[in-house]
Amino acid sequence: MNQVIDTLLAHRSIREYKDQPIEENVLQQILKAACNGSTMGGMQLFSIIVTKDKAMMEKMAPFHFNQPIATNAPVILTFCADFHRFDRYCECRGTATDAYHNLQAYQWAVTDALIAAQNACVAAESFGLGFCWLGTITYNVPQFIEALNLPEHVIPVACIPMGYPAHSDTPLTTKLPYETLVHEETYRTYSDEEINRAYAAMEAVPNNINMVKDNGFENLAQDYVLRRYKKEDNEYFSKVLRDCLDQQGF
Repeated sequence: MNQVIDTLLAHRSIREYKDQPIEENVLQQILKAACNGSTMGGMQLFSIIVTKDKAMMEKMAPFHFNQPIATNAPVILTFCADFHRFDRYCECRGTATDAYHNLQAYQWAVTDALIAAQNACVAAESFGLGFCWLGTITYNVPQFIEALNLPEHVIPVACIPMGYPAHSDTPLTTKLPYETLVHEETYRTYSDEEINRAYAAMEAVPNNINMVKDNGFENLAQDYVLRRYKKEDNEYFSKVLRDCLDQQGF
């Protein structure tokens, strides 16, 4: 069997951790793996903020809506789209840097940062660590910019607490069949039958069934659209992000 494939297919989201630090040599190898991924033009348009200090975690916890995972992990890695460093390089070489104050440059940097983040996750799991991505990093961008002292041309895009799992029996998250996600040559649209078949397993998860019932909805789609990720919330946080992109020079 292929150990890398086995690790990837065994991925679980881990939200509770042992009271055990991550060994420094392990953490450094994870960070080196993160920094060795593919990158746009070799520019490495990302930075990683390593948070170990519990006081710093507590400071940022409200921005993560006080989720327990935001303070119970021994380490939190925040991945940032970062053109500031390359700006400084160009400045030091007497080259104007206004070519990268645009959405195209932001897309490059986000892609670099997310590749680095996924590399870190795969490396972490190879050492027996667990983690969970915190989507809240993109909700309260201005607060994280201030807390992490991010300069112009830097935006946080991923936040990953990690540590040794407190439990060994965390179940796999139900996923869509991979055949549903993969398209050969060109994109194919989905028939009603294909949609029903693809989402059947997710709709059968007991926790999803209970949430639909408890909130008085007819199906899981309503729970997503009307409660979990509502239009008004998405539009509000979209405006926050757009304003931050302007403020940060993108």
